[in-house]
Amino acid sequence: MAGAPRPHRHNGTVNEAPEPIPVTRAVDCGTAKLLPDVDRPRAWLLTVDGAPQSYVDLDAPAHLEFEYVRRLAHVLDEAAAPGQPLDVLHLGGGALTLPRYLAATRPHSRQDVVEADRGLLALVAEQLPLPGDSGITVHAEDARTALEAAPEDSADVIVADVFGGSRVPAQLTSVEYARAAARVLRPDGCYAANLADSAPFAFLRGQLANFATVFEHLALIAEPSVLRGRRFGNAVLLASRAPLPVAALARRTAGDAFPARVEHGAALRRLIANAAPVRDAEAVASPVPPDGAFSVG
Repeated sequence: MAGAPRPHRHNGTVNEAPEPIPVTRAVDCGTAKLLPDVDRPRAWLLTVDGAPQSYVDLDAPAHLEFEYVRRLAHVLDEAAAPGQPLDVLHLGGGALTLPRYLAATRPHSRQDVVEADRGLLALVAEQLPLPGDSGITVHAEDARTALEAAPEDSADVIVADVFGGSRVPAQLTSVEYARAAARVLRPDGCYAANLADSAPFAFLRGQLANFATVFEHLALIAEPSVLRGRRFGNAVLLASRAPLPVAALARRTAGDAFPARVEHGAALRRLIANAAPVRDAEAVASPVPPDGAFSVG
């Protein structure tokens, strides 16, 4: 990602502003790289071991580059009236794209971000610092441990986007984990998780079965090609004890650059079929993505 340097004027003369350069750092879970976007002066792509993790534009935090992040943002947009602050627990931090988005779109929100990779947190704090009044608190902790220690009925939304490498860790794929999330959510709160799978959806069906044992209302947001089993891809799982804003989410996701569908009700029951909840003792990480599924460069 390289391009021509951007000129700036100083004392009546035009000087060449230094071009942002990539930053590479060994972190706890591999090698992290921050790659500048030459089309947006203060925008960066974060990768870990070649897999895209986050995209952040420091000048425009409401700009969301990744489609699955846009879908999670739609959930946050529909979680309350426009501009109303939310209490949100983020499991998985990356470069803090969604926390920055929520701080910009819902000022005075209270956000706790849990990220286990201390090296990654140090890199992000150094290179992509948060505004001082963001309302975002970052915790260097294990996601499951932090969730189980969180106060009861303390979150309007839990956003889970935790990947060890390119897989969701096994400790976040069990029915006990789903119950822990339900304890932390308020009665009308919403759980939203970024998952990845492909047909025949053994992992995804198990996750839906887990949350169906705890929550009355479920939905799944994904591109039609993923839902039809044509390719491996992201799927956003939603769970709540209150009705979900399915129609509003369907309108929002249909208008994205890569339109998605919102599956719920009978369609999800057919997908779950005879899948059984997965207990801690049998839980496994999400499937290994096929080569090239999430890599860049």
